[in-house]
Parts: sequence; structure tokens; C-alpha cells
Amino acid sequence: MTCRPIVEADIPALFEVRESTDENRLTRAELAALGITEETVAQKLQGAYSGWVCEADGKIVGFVMGDCATGELWVVAVLPEYCGLGIGSGLIKRVESWLAENGCKEFWLTTDVDPGLRAYSFYRKHGWEDAGIRDGLRYMAKQPNPH
Repeated sequence: MTCRPIVEADIPALFEVRESTDENRLTRAELAALGITEETVAQKLQGAYSGWVCEADGKIVGFVMGDCATGELWVVAVLPEYCGLGIGSGLIKRVESWLAENGCKEFWLTTDVDPGLRAYSFYRKHGWEDAGIRDGLRYMAKQPNPH
């Protein structure tokens, strides 16, 4: 498996991965209702956002994106059949390093409020702390590791 920066040509595959997750799955229509389309993702990647994909046999099996203007870990998604292989861990470490390198003093993300979901234990395992529940979302935060 290889990881590399996201390029615009990857965007359709990002949506395929996002729609295929086994937790917090959102359809393209649900994503569009949130303002997340292939066009808006392309715009974000030309702004303060950056991201990385992980590929296996030429297929994108996971990705992560973050926003260095706000410190947000915007999305991390891995195909269900590739979960448990360390892909998500590698991707989250990559985006956290990038956020820290870009001067973010705190990272944040939103996730489902259900602490029984795998995502919650994944974030906790990686040092993320609860920061409250608002508008039906769990907010989590993390301080960058000092170098």
C-alpha cells in the first residue's frame, strides 16, 4: 500500500470511499445537502485544505483531509474491508503532522455522538478528547505533540 497527496482526479474515488464506510455512511445526496460536492471538495483543496489517499493495487482504499485555517480534521474514511490494517492510523498521523506544521495550536473534529461506534474509540486511541456535544454532533479536540 502507498499513501500520497490527494490530487483533483482522485475526488470521485473519495466519494466512493465515503459512501462505502460502514459507520457514519452518507450518500452523495446527503453530502450535497451539507454542501459537500465534487466541486466544493476541489475548491477546498485549492484553499486551506489538504489531504492524502492510501492506495492498494491502484485503488483508493482510504483518505483523510484537514483544514489548516481552522485546525479541523475534516474527514478520515477507510473502506470497511481495509479497516484494522493501520491505514486510518497512518492517515490521521499524517494530517495531524501537517496541521501542526501549518501552525495549528489545537486540532478539532466532529463525529457521531454514539460512543459505542468504532470511530469514537479510534479517535480516543489517537489522543483526541471530548470537547462537548452540540447540534447533534460530538466535538473532539487534540493538542499537537511537541517536537
